[in-house]
Amino acid sequence: MHVVDAPHLRLLRLLRDEGPISRAELGDRLDLTRPRLLAEVERLVAAGFIAEAGMAASRGGRRSTLVELHPRLRFAAVDLGASSIDIEVTNGRLEPVAAYRESTDIRGGPRAILHRIQELLEKARTDGAYERLDAVGIGVPGPVSFRDGVPVSPPIMPGWDRYPVRELLTRELGCPAVVDNDVNIMAIGERHGGVAHSVDDFLFVKIGTGIGCGIHLAGEVYRGVDGCAGDIGHIQVDSHGPVCSCGNAGCLEALFSGAALARDALAAARNGDSPALAERLAAHGTLVARDVADGAAEGDVTCIRLIRDGGRRVGAVLATLVSFSNPSMIVIGGGLAQLGHILLAEIRSVVYRRSLPLATGNLPVVLSELGARAGVTGAAVLASDTAFEQAS
Repeated sequence: MHVVDAPHLRLLRLLRDEGPISRAELGDRLDLTRPRLLAEVERLVAAGFIAEAGMAASRGGRRSTLVELHPRLRFAAVDLGASSIDIEVTNGRLEPVAAYRESTDIRGGPRAILHRIQELLEKARTDGAYERLDAVGIGVPGPVSFRDGVPVSPPIMPGWDRYPVRELLTRELGCPAVVDNDVNIMAIGERHGGVAHSVDDFLFVKIGTGIGCGIHLAGEVYRGVDGCAGDIGHIQVDSHGPVCSCGNAGCLEALFSGAALARDALAAARNGDSPALAERLAAHGTLVARDVADGAAEGDVTCIRLIRDGGRRVGAVLATLVSFSNPSMIVIGGGLAQLGHILLAEIRSVVYRRSLPLATGNLPVVLSELGARAGVTGAAVLASDTAFEQAS
């Protein structure tokens, strides 16, 4: 059963998502009596969450006062990847007022990386982005116990297992914190401000250093009992395939991800299968997914085959998920989404061919609209929800 959100939470989300609204319209939208609405507004004004913003246009009779989120509200959003940190500080409307991006290595461990996040947020403070933070949201590239705010046995995050990320950030930053899996925050971001806006049931598939799936059902992220729902990178697709970071053989992630594509590209360059990749290897001494994308754009047959092989494998797993969960949209994001329409066409082809016609008759398979900003956008949404829940 879906629990109806408390009036104050619905009110704050409405102001976050739509901007200033008159008291009269708020009463209509939230279906609250005038005395109840006035009491709610007064309480949130006193708590520093909302402020009056002038007069609304007349609807006949006395003009109503506009209400908006307090201009001082600030949320920190962190998207922590295997090899990057993305940070935004936003206002109450989730519009960025400061942004930082830098390379990192998640294997450096939680102390060093969380310390660096604090340094970047302190830089934002000294640059004038905020006086104090109202909440922080962070996504990490591994399974998370959402209830406890800790990563749980993350395959590519040595030293992070059960590390008290939420507790440490709450203490060090002096505000509520929320921790989630990076694919979940991307799904939340895409739902809030991307191609899945107003779509209640969709799958967000991140193809990057790893592969994961954010499952958005009935308007909410489905995380599973222990927080590892959607970990599709570790579904076995070839029992004789290469060994994965999780220790099993032939996982989807071991066959097609950033590292797997670089590995296969290197082999193709060295054995003479791909002139385009051999040329790039000679020039740079290494190969990454971007090289495969560029080679494919030039018509290199091996690059196109590598992308299609990956798309076919992802599509096969997604076809199973479509038959199981019957979503109304699939969104493809993450670093390997840069492989573009060759990848997308192959995924679409397999999903449409292998799923039931009833499930795919009206199923868009599309690229993320927010791209690299999906994660920080979702982290900001989670941070704001966390702050708003504590306004009760």
